[in-house]
Amino acid sequence: MTLPATVSMSWVQTVLAEGQRQGLPEAALLQAAGIPARELQRERWPVDHITRLWRAAARLSQDPGFGLKAGAAVGPASFNVVGFILQTSATLRQALAVAQKYQSLISDGGRLQLLPAAEASWLIYHPQQGDLAFSPHQIEAVLAAIVCASRWLVPRPLRPHLACFSHAPVGPLPGYREVLGCPVDFHQAFSGLLIDNALLDQPLPQADARLAALHESHAAEKLALLAAGQRLDERLRGWIAARLGPGVPTRAEAAASIGLGERTLARRLAGLGTSYAALVDEARRELALQRVAQGGSTMRAIAHDLGYADLRCFHRSFIRWTGVAPGQWRAQR
Repeated sequence: MTLPATVSMSWVQTVLAEGQRQGLPEAALLQAAGIPARELQRERWPVDHITRLWRAAARLSQDPGFGLKAGAAVGPASFNVVGFILQTSATLRQALAVAQKYQSLISDGGRLQLLPAAEASWLIYHPQQGDLAFSPHQIEAVLAAIVCASRWLVPRPLRPHLACFSHAPVGPLPGYREVLGCPVDFHQAFSGLLIDNALLDQPLPQADARLAALHESHAAEKLALLAAGQRLDERLRGWIAARLGPGVPTRAEAAASIGLGERTLARRLAGLGTSYAALVDEARRELALQRVAQGGSTMRAIAHDLGYADLRCFHRSFIRWTGVAPGQWRAQR
């Protein structure tokens, strides 16, 4: 049985703080969400708790921009210990890699994925909801937090080329453009930001390798404690998804990343009813469906980015996943 996703109290406070800025007392928000006040004493919340809190905040505030405003107001403390590593990273790309690696310390109700291309890279947010469907405010807060947090990292404000959301607009378009600083598309295959590579690779003025290493050591300890209660296949799903590209991560690399031998890893996955190859196939399927639905990329480019030897291999896999060829599936969408 998969353990439920949880979020840190530092991210819970992001919602409560925006509520207070809008005149909503903490007690009123908790009561509207059906969450006892004693739950604030926990170190982490089940992801369904914070979904209820987001829904209650949107309902009581009647503010269609609640999620955007909450994300825009984040500070380093909102990101747990990860915030300190971000501030001392060498580049924004490195900071995002840190955020990917230690995402669970903030929330394992979602994960980040960076897809590089020639001129710009997509930073995609994959929600990992519980029994309750996420409020669109939750997703909007994450992208707003990324844009606004980067502004205390880079010398000039981050302005993505484009922001995409998989849901319909919640409020007026100018509100999105004001916070995100770029054009916005809705009803897309994924939610994410298109960021210029030159900005991602620009050296950051606060870079400090020694201090970053010190903070990362602390983060690694916290992550190990958190992962101790997570199923092996769930840990590997996130690890594979973050590294999937033209060079597919190998089983040997996966085993080394969690301190196991290859045979031991294979046995443990078999005991969970899966295999490393099956987990890679799942990750490829998820990303392939997103990229094909999105458009803008040739099938050959998608096949290359997913690590397929040639286009025919990609076509065979896609037909196995969906029952139709990728071109036909895109046309149906």
